Amino acid sequence: MSGHVRRTSNESGRQALWLGLGIGAAWGVPAFFADKAHAQFVPTPLHVNTGSTKSSSHEPATFQADHVSYDDHAGVVTWTGNVQVWQADHILRADKITYDRNTGLIAASGNVASTQPDGSVLFSHYAELTGDMRDGIMTQVHALLPENAKLAANGMRRTGGKLNDMSRAVYTACEICKKNPARAPFWQLRSYDATQDLQHQRIDFRDVYMDILGVPVMYLPFFSITDPSAKRHSGFLMAGITPHDRYLGTYFTIPYYWVIDDQSDITLQALIATKTGPQLSAQYRNRFNFGQLSILGGIAYDTNSHHGYTNDFGDSVGSQNDKGIQGYVFAKGMFSINRTWRAGFNVRLASSANYMRDYRIQGYGSDTLNSDAFIEGFGTGAYSRLDGQFYQGLNQGVIRNSDLPFVLPHYQYSFLSQPDILGGRFSVDTQDFNVYRSTGARDQRGEVQLNWNRPFRSSWGQKFLFTARLDSMIYRGTHLYQQPNYYRYAKTATEGQVVPTLAIKMNWPFLRTFDKGRGTQILEPIVQGIWAPNMGDGADRNMPNEDSLSYEFTDSTLFALNRFQGTDRIDGGLRANVGIHGNWTWNGHVVDVLVGESFQEHIQKDRIPYSGLNHHLSDVVGRARIEPTQYFSVTGRARVDPKTGRVNFGDALFSLHGPHFGINGGYLYEPVTPYYYYVNDYRQGNPPSVYYQRTSEISGGVSTTWANWHTSGFARRSLSRKEFVSLGGDVGYQNDCLGLDVMYIKQYTRIGGQSRHSTVLFTLSLKTIGAFGIK
Repeated sequence: MSGHVRRTSNESGRQALWLGLGIGAAWGVPAFFADKAHAQFVPTPLHVNTGSTKSSSHEPATFQADHVSYDDHAGVVTWTGNVQVWQADHILRADKITYDRNTGLIAASGNVASTQPDGSVLFSHYAELTGDMRDGIMTQVHALLPENAKLAANGMRRTGGKLNDMSRAVYTACEICKKNPARAPFWQLRSYDATQDLQHQRIDFRDVYMDILGVPVMYLPFFSITDPSAKRHSGFLMAGITPHDRYLGTYFTIPYYWVIDDQSDITLQALIATKTGPQLSAQYRNRFNFGQLSILGGIAYDTNSHHGYTNDFGDSVGSQNDKGIQGYVFAKGMFSINRTWRAGFNVRLASSANYMRDYRIQGYGSDTLNSDAFIEGFGTGAYSRLDGQFYQGLNQGVIRNSDLPFVLPHYQYSFLSQPDILGGRFSVDTQDFNVYRSTGARDQRGEVQLNWNRPFRSSWGQKFLFTARLDSMIYRGTHLYQQPNYYRYAKTATEGQVVPTLAIKMNWPFLRTFDKGRGTQILEPIVQGIWAPNMGDGADRNMPNEDSLSYEFTDSTLFALNRFQGTDRIDGGLRANVGIHGNWTWNGHVVDVLVGESFQEHIQKDRIPYSGLNHHLSDVVGRARIEPTQYFSVTGRARVDPKTGRVNFGDALFSLHGPHFGINGGYLYEPVTPYYYYVNDYRQGNPPSVYYQRTSEISGGVSTTWANWHTSGFARRSLSRKEFVSLGGDVGYQNDCLGLDVMYIKQYTRIGGQSRHSTVLFTLSLKTIGAFGIK
């Protein structure tokens, strides 16, 4: 029968509701409602502090049961048969619930389950609570928490609506075997007793053992974790230990996480080392409605002495006076001004490169630390950006801070129109900047680039692209006799150039099918003609060069209007580029080939050696991609001198993978080392000998996965120097609740005085508890 509200039902329903809230405040899963009659009422609030999401006590409370009985003489109300009581998102289910008005005792028995909105659920054989439901006991408790965590205990006592004390508690986040529930999970915590602090969202265990596959492997007198229902919680994170480090010795890290409010937090970390002084670092994060902010910084007392060394140029690098108080700041922010404009900054500063090396600050090993601040806007087909840039050198043996520039301001604008009445698109681009160096060239540039593209087709299937382009730049430079240009002009120079470019490109694809229509073949001749004034390399006119120091002629730049990376130098003259592209595709097999060559009337003076364009007839460039199956692919590129047959550039990549394994590899060949070309005044003579050292490297890796196991390994070896650059491997195991990983890396290179070194990293991750690592 369905319950009907009579004279005492409001009071009985009110107490039963708070039974649900009293137990269910820390647990919850959805309840399954029977389609039966029910009654509603508004209970009197009891202000139970459960530490969980609160629902209004004035909302209607509803009970539902198969049978309701009243004993007015004994003062007992009894609900039986699929009893359900809920208010808002709080639910209590049991086979039987009784309320004794004389003693204030509420008892629930038979498949007791209580829930709350966070998805937690608590199961019990019997629950008995008194008074305002802030105190009570439960027997045979089983809890299902968020993140698939599980907690079980022989009994539980609830005190003050804030603490749940449990005896003989067991905790795990592993799946329980469905066929044999009595089998021990992969890992579990067994404790003599435990306390769940609902207010502070923590679970404390005492006299606790950690079991792996049912075998005790560790004992701790006390262990505390964050309640899995807590999304963010202040407290200490897992400590770290590194037994040996070249610069720190043995060191420990102790992190603490502090939740400031719903949108911001701070992570503090103390580092204590045996070879040098301590370090304190912190990371602050804040998310606003209009952007986000992150600040990472640290301060340390570095006691290491740093000795000088000799770099690859034979130059002596003296010792650095960077002991004592050291620090770093990495800050990043992005803020929306309106729907069109936003501003941001990225600041990366450190007191010294050796400090970053000693304390393993992320970013060491790079050549520079880059900082900038900007404002940018987006429009229909348009983009505008104003920024300033700053660089700090880290490779002290090659890059000095005095050689690096300040770029302030730097302005960029791009616009691309819709198709005009002639079917073409018009674009405008500009890159304007002011560059300042303490030692080196100082210059300013203003630029406007106008471009018009008009594609069209012929009746024979040819695809044409006509391009008209105008580059105009004006420069003002001083100290041009210093790096990076090393001109023989010591005065202030004001120069400019206007370079028109006309180009026509034709693609003529021939298409056929074969293998009964299951395959396609494309044979596509490509011809391009380009005309522009031959401007030389700009040295005779003392034009600064900031963005065109690098030059690359490969298959990717064969049909580029300008093969320099920027516009300070224009690839001028009358030239023609020809190539042929072929593609065969059938039954999942792919073969794609491109071969081409360039013909130029003029040869620019002082062309970079081994560029491939030192003669009227260029090197032959090519690319081939072969995929015989979906599991294997190889891509190779090369540049070959047609007169001598010498390979001036080459690289290759291959990949072979299957359901449980993967193999990849690569090869790179370069007859010179371009990085060293610009750090010396090569106009005083030939480039340094290290520039002509070949770069010939091979690299590869292998990885396998099987069930829960994974392994991988990699190696990189310099064939020209006959030594390894780096190698390493990784072995790990991962299941639904545990991760175990061991990684080894050997680095053979020397950067900024740092010698070769090895790193071993061991990481153990336990779901809902945290990760512990030893390096």
